[in-house]
Amino acid sequence: MSQIAQLSEAEIEDRFHVVGTLPIAFMLTGFARERDSFSVQFGGGQDMFLTTLLSVEPHSGVLIFDCSGSEETNRKFLASERNVFVGRPAGIHVQFVTGPAREIKFEGGKAFSVALPKRLLRLQRREYFRIETPHVRPLQFFGRLPGGALLNLPAHDISVAGIGLTAPTPPDGLEVGMALESCRFSLPEEEQDLFFKASVRHITARESRAGIRPWRIGLQFADLPGNAGNRIQRYIARLERERHELI
Repeated sequence: MSQIAQLSEAEIEDRFHVVGTLPIAFMLTGFARERDSFSVQFGGGQDMFLTTLLSVEPHSGVLIFDCSGSEETNRKFLASERNVFVGRPAGIHVQFVTGPAREIKFEGGKAFSVALPKRLLRLQRREYFRIETPHVRPLQFFGRLPGGALLNLPAHDISVAGIGLTAPTPPDGLEVGMALESCRFSLPEEEQDLFFKASVRHITARESRAGIRPWRIGLQFADLPGNAGNRIQRYIARLERERHELI
């Protein structure tokens, strides 16, 4: 039985649904920034196509996304009253439902727009909330490879379970499954670094819209100090609060 199937509707609503225009816009903006892919199911589940989220306009309450490559599919989609978006950005199951779409012009090409959903389902692995870290003055991760080489990379996102790093090329000697025995980073406004062990969960190429091909490296924390989880949670909460205030 799945994790969700064991829960009541009230528990699902409380634990996994994001509600409210600003929190939903904030989350979808992150997916659009990364050009995350979603499948769109419509026609009672009989039809679907793959799309990429392009932009969010929170003040007008609109989500913009790519059209299908098929004119026939696009025509049928514009007649749909209920559309289900499903994706797995960063391995997290995300699902939401929208009403009918309309065709618009976006950055010189065709695109679809829909009203922002009223709620969004986010089933996080191990129920840990992961948030993108600032691009300006990012968290700097330091670690030692088994051979002694220093790994020093900026962080892309963080949760209490692990941290995502960005690299222009895959670091020499780094492999999936590798254990890193000596790791640390410093949280803003804190005097003491966090020291821990970590394991490499994935090394993945991501192509940006500008054609740049950065690499993402996912690390899972191990042996965090007793108060480290709380310190990371406070940092995540502060980031989320600051970004909500900017929307």
